[in-house]
Amino acid sequence: MLILSWEYPPVIEGGLARHVRKLAQALVRQGVGVDVLTRGLDREGELDPVGAGEGSAVSVHRVREPGWPRELDRFVAWVEQMNHDMLVAGEALAQERSYELVHGHDWLVAHAAAGLADRLELPYVTTVHATEHGRHQGWVHEQPQSHIHAVERWMANRADAVIVCSYYMRGHVADIFDIDERRVAVIPNGVDPSELRANGDLEALRGEFAAPHEKLVLLVGRLVYEKGFQLALDALPGVLARLPGVRFLVAGSGTHEAELKAQAVRLGLSGHGTFLGWIGDDVLHRLYGIADLCVVPSIYEPFGLVALEAMASGCPCIVADTGGLREVVPVGERVGLRFNGGDPEHLGVMIERLLVDEALRDRLVTEASEHVLRFDWEDVAQRTRGIYDELHKLAPREEARRG
Repeated sequence: MLILSWEYPPVIEGGLARHVRKLAQALVRQGVGVDVLTRGLDREGELDPVGAGEGSAVSVHRVREPGWPRELDRFVAWVEQMNHDMLVAGEALAQERSYELVHGHDWLVAHAAAGLADRLELPYVTTVHATEHGRHQGWVHEQPQSHIHAVERWMANRADAVIVCSYYMRGHVADIFDIDERRVAVIPNGVDPSELRANGDLEALRGEFAAPHEKLVLLVGRLVYEKGFQLALDALPGVLARLPGVRFLVAGSGTHEAELKAQAVRLGLSGHGTFLGWIGDDVLHRLYGIADLCVVPSIYEPFGLVALEAMASGCPCIVADTGGLREVVPVGERVGLRFNGGDPEHLGVMIERLLVDEALRDRLVTEASEHVLRFDWEDVAQRTRGIYDELHKLAPREEARRG
């Protein structure tokens, strides 16, 4: 099968790259031949090993990256060029290899994925990881948001099957794209706790950011408005007034970064924390290991992979009561705390509660260590294969109908 994604390690923009890689590797372990078509610095093929002792690998093919646009309004043209290059590369691959299905991830590769499916007469599956409508709280009436929203709507209606990562996203996608919920399959993201083990001197690393008697609050992710980091910063002055020995770390980069730093200055937080910028996975895993808690304050969140990774790393979590986070941290299961989404005052109360109650933190960590085992990549791959198999069963009927 052929998977298309605009990012694949080591080209990483966000969580999508990791998702596609882990899914592809798990599919290979289960006997599925997988080619990944993505962007990179050249057009040469490469092998992505599945794991120690494995005899097969994911075959990765990259198209040369178009010149990165500095202006947002040029991003759409950049995406169109990438899709054209992927379509050409995919057709060339199909001359040498036989595929049974095309699986595209998000709108960024929709035209290339659907185009290849049409030309090769194959089923087309799309995974919707997030929507422009959700990222912008419904404001998709102007360019480039209106264009992206239109592509996503077309993609969801064109695909033979749609996959999303949470029940929240199934309802969201069905509603805004006007499709039958029964066409949308829910398959959550996975996590591999063995990859989250922190290496190195954690005590020394923690000492760079906090004294032994201080508490360390971690914020991780793309620094964009919908991730809600501004809410966490708003909550911190009240927490500091009651618990002076609290420090924060912000790990990530994005379009909202300068505004968040300015907000921290306005709130008098500059001396109480650090903005680390973009970090690699190895550093991220160590940050989970040194933090007293991780806060995921998203306004819009299709799933909540940061919360899952934090819990798998033994770092207690506080998440917004919104979107897919409700499924990652469900009510009634003591795996993490939730605060009223969009309410920094309530978030501050929950941060204080978790920082002062060590017994509660220990209980959450213990329960979460079992809870995260439900999000297994082998299960994700098996359920994804179930979607593929259903389409293969339907394919002869579709061919007969067309004939």
